[in-house]
Amino acid sequence: MMAMTSFTNQQIIGESYGFHDGALSVIRKDGTIEFAGHTERLTGIKHDKSRMPTEFIKHSEKTIYYERPFVKAARQWISGERIKDVIIHRPWHKEYVPHHWAHAAGAYYTRPHCWPVEPVCLVVDSVGEFDTASMWYKKEKVWSMKYPVSLGLFYSAVTKEIGFTPNRDEHLTMAMSALGSVNTVLLDWYEEMFETGACHKGFTNPFFKDARLNRGVCAATAQHFLEKKLVEMAFEASVYSPYLCYAGGVALNCVANTKMRPYFEDMWIMPNPGDAGASLGAAAAFLDKPLIWKDPYLGFDPGVRMILNPKTIAKNILDMGAAGVISGRDEFGPRALGNRSILGDPRSRGAAVIRKIKNRDAFSPLAPAILSEHFSEYFEGEQNEYMSYVNRCMHNHQDTIHVNNTARVQSVMPGCRSILREILEEWYELTGCPFLINTSFNLEGKPMPGRIPDMDKLRNFEKEHRINVFA
Repeated sequence: MMAMTSFTNQQIIGESYGFHDGALSVIRKDGTIEFAGHTERLTGIKHDKSRMPTEFIKHSEKTIYYERPFVKAARQWISGERIKDVIIHRPWHKEYVPHHWAHAAGAYYTRPHCWPVEPVCLVVDSVGEFDTASMWYKKEKVWSMKYPVSLGLFYSAVTKEIGFTPNRDEHLTMAMSALGSVNTVLLDWYEEMFETGACHKGFTNPFFKDARLNRGVCAATAQHFLEKKLVEMAFEASVYSPYLCYAGGVALNCVANTKMRPYFEDMWIMPNPGDAGASLGAAAAFLDKPLIWKDPYLGFDPGVRMILNPKTIAKNILDMGAAGVISGRDEFGPRALGNRSILGDPRSRGAAVIRKIKNRDAFSPLAPAILSEHFSEYFEGEQNEYMSYVNRCMHNHQDTIHVNNTARVQSVMPGCRSILREILEEWYELTGCPFLINTSFNLEGKPMPGRIPDMDKLRNFEKEHRINVFA
């Protein structure tokens, strides 16, 4: 865990909290990212919207909030929401950053800086203040979409309509979209709901008496509509620059990202593009200089300094089908990338073990993590370290293939700071297979841990699920 005494007036803190996914980020004035972590990893409450405990920030001179509270309150008042808690209970900050610029800055200031020309930034989310989508060039907003018209709210409304939880289960809607086909009548109706801004409080689909019986059709049609709108935005953005920085919660839709990618020579999606990631963007926007981005392993130290043996872990996966790993600092973002993972054998029983542990639906795909040098032997498409895109599969390990023959792949590069790289190397030596199933180390409804859980709980977890956890 961070030491409180590490904060000095040479550091800038960005905060996001109050709506969902509270987070705090600490950067130095030279651009070094010292810490970026989620409140949920401390409290154990999934998507905890609370502020990080104040002892983490009391030693810092500059604390930047990721949106303007009174602008947001005005939008909430106009939309008929209660604003009492927003105005009275939110602590006062000396510095604020507009919500969408916090998103954009998180991507802009962490982007690969070898790009030869200035990038354009695109932000697409549900709603923070008044913007629901925006485009930025040379740090100036050049276009925006305003509430109540919102792609994020539309997709959340569909998520609720088909029986999932909005602001949490949009990834299940994306996964389910592969199970259905596009309904043109429903597509026109979705267009109307979107254009009239009727999505904020959800809607009931009049074309089906029970939308849950047609969830694949609803999800496929919604995904098609989302992709259509995002591709239009990508085309407009490409007029400004062949390089894109993309942020906002909608940027977690890796299927849509894949459709946008051909419009640019390169495209950077910071691995935490949602509200939690905007804490880093808020600090970066205030500093106004490039950050030194190395990887997303920026969160809490596990609290125990144990040396894990990658060969032992790989052998255990071979024997048991799967193993849990808690190692190093946790990932800044919603996806496990090796430091808070359950790793499984993709060739045999690994998927069955993981699905039982996680209570995963059969339609929800499991992601592979592969040694980067073997990527092109098994997958087609954009190679990415952070599972930002989907790839066509060229192998027969069915447990990592979605029904449409795609997978959301993590390509693990040489020099990766996670133990995952070494485990994969040992696994390849043992089996000749260069990839493993990688899913987050958590149970349904619970977040990944920042620190190692109580050892009694960990041993009970091992006993109940019949896997070993290496921590």
